[in-house]
Amino acid sequence: MPPDTLPPDAAYAALQARDARFDGRLYVGVTSTGIYCRPVCRVRLPRRENCRFFPTAAQAEAAAFRPCLKCRPELAPGPLPWTTADASRTLARQAAAWLDACDDAGASVEGLARHLGITSRHLRRIFQAEHGVSPLQYLQTRRLLLAKALLTDGPMPVQQVAQAAGFASLRRFNAAFSAHYRMPPTALRRAGGPPGQGPCLRLGCRQPYDAAGVLAFLAPRAVAGVERVDAGGITRSLALAHAGRRHAGWLRVDFGRPGEVAVALSPALWPAAGSLLPLLRRWLDLDADPAPIAAALGAGAVPGQRLPGCLDRFELAVRAVLGQQVTVAAARTLAGRVAERFGEALADAPPGVGRLFPTPGRIAAATRDDIASLGIIGRRADGLVALARAWPTLAFARREGPPEAAAAQLTAIPGIGPWTASYMLMRGWSWPDAFPPGDVVLRKALGAGGPPLSPRACLQAAERYRPYRSYAALHLWRQA
Repeated sequence: MPPDTLPPDAAYAALQARDARFDGRLYVGVTSTGIYCRPVCRVRLPRRENCRFFPTAAQAEAAAFRPCLKCRPELAPGPLPWTTADASRTLARQAAAWLDACDDAGASVEGLARHLGITSRHLRRIFQAEHGVSPLQYLQTRRLLLAKALLTDGPMPVQQVAQAAGFASLRRFNAAFSAHYRMPPTALRRAGGPPGQGPCLRLGCRQPYDAAGVLAFLAPRAVAGVERVDAGGITRSLALAHAGRRHAGWLRVDFGRPGEVAVALSPALWPAAGSLLPLLRRWLDLDADPAPIAAALGAGAVPGQRLPGCLDRFELAVRAVLGQQVTVAAARTLAGRVAERFGEALADAPPGVGRLFPTPGRIAAATRDDIASLGIIGRRADGLVALARAWPTLAFARREGPPEAAAAQLTAIPGIGPWTASYMLMRGWSWPDAFPPGDVVLRKALGAGGPPLSPRACLQAAERYRPYRSYAALHLWRQA
């Protein structure tokens, strides 16, 4: 059983209080109904003797409980995508993240073990110890809950839902869905979503969530033609690969309801929802735990502060290089020129998001003069070309291995220094404990009103924020 399991009496107390702090960390299976719920479910409180408690949805489903149609466990915040614990727990979390993003219907434990560089036996052992189920049980639950969300909220026919969720065939999907949930997929589709609501993915997040802070951070950095931020949410273009195919379209995020964000997708992106959902959760930092972050930041911390990530790591990397030694506004202008010159037009997109950010291949094929003609200095143009050409080999691009190794690869590329690599990890990997070395604003902020600290003294002063130094950097930038 995973070490984070609550004692049953404490779990029942959280259920009685409908305590949102345990949403996504605790599920209750009710033996009298065979259904499992989130602790925030508004149905009548079950009797204590009828309750079984599980730290993950996968464990509840492995015990033959089916998900509640009212509280919808697939909407719950996910587990933390990283851990500061021992190496085995880190590997188990990395394995789960790989499975969350897996779009291969033929995925195997052996393939995952090779990806992590360990034996399949060791993988099964550490995965069971951390998550309470086998990797294949975890993957099956993830696919079924994704299918449930797409059937409830999406416009796709059942066969396309099966493909988008990662099932090899409609027959296998129907059999798995009926066996686990004791109803055919078509029955859930007939139930439908809220009246009058168009197709829209719903994603749960931990409360409090500082949506205003996320929008305020992203708005001045939004690349013209690619991303538009307004008071209510974010609209942007995106291209991503799913199940061996490229999908290009647009999406709209709205922060309308507490504890939840709504994501509208263009028709081209719905079939790629399986790969898109983990990206959305990291981009908006929906799974962060606000309490320990606020405690680490101390006085003046904004409740629910988040670390905005990215949907396209190459786009983030290019923007980080362009942002070296210039203002945020200047970097945004240069990134807009790069998108206009090298990006692909997107048809039928909302106003302001009619271009896709250029691919690594497009920048790799450009010459120094092509890029420098946009007002980008030659040395930086060389750095962008070198970055694009190295992209297929970079651990940063695949989000693999320890962050220190990824940073070392990045700084080996001409034109990328430690500050830029650290910023890339902060937002490209949503790494919580990066701290850009030598940052002038941070050196002044940690100087406590005196002269700016030296780069070494600044890093030493930031030690008190571990393991949330990325959040601390945003907090200090925001105060400044």
